[in-house]
Amino acid sequence: MTQPSDPNAKQPWPGGPPPAPGYPPSGPPAGGPPPTPGYPYPGAPPAGYGYGQSAPGAVPPGMYHDPASGLTLPEGVVLATIGRRIGAYFLAIVLCVVTLVIGYIIWGLIAWGSGQTPVQQVLGLRCWNPESGRPARWWRMALREIIGGICEGILGWITQLVSFILFVTRKDRRCLHDLVGGTVVIHDPHRVLPR
Repeated sequence: MTQPSDPNAKQPWPGGPPPAPGYPPSGPPAGGPPPTPGYPYPGAPPAGYGYGQSAPGAVPPGMYHDPASGLTLPEGVVLATIGRRIGAYFLAIVLCVVTLVIGYIIWGLIAWGSGQTPVQQVLGLRCWNPESGRPARWWRMALREIIGGICEGILGWITQLVSFILFVTRKDRRCLHDLVGGTVVIHDPHRVLPR
């Protein structure tokens, strides 16, 4: 004969031990909205993705997930290729000579407002801030070009070589001054991004 079950007795947790108390929460707060399908709790990324990384199912309208770089980018743009970035480096030298350097500096100060350097304007490139999901603005470009440039030149060819190795080995193609500025360089051939 079985004994009647005690409603106050601890019942075993289905599927294994109960989750640890605290973080992460196992559900929404009492009275809160129901959890989003595929998410363990509101605001949490899908399984396998950390904060700051995007998942294909969590892409905002007008954006797409680039699996090669792991970035979420606007539709109509792509991550700038290694060849285009290297070409931009050599074109910048030519533009500096043609504009007598001072013209390039003034042009750059104006172009930074749209998230570009002068050579990026010529080649249809933009600096993109993945954290904000929008083109870099003037202060971020100043951080990238001035502080990032100092970091790249601080040990001469050694830091420049490190920057180049980062650029060709990272899947998001960031070199040292991109890491300082928090930007990636994208190719916007159809000018879909606002100026």
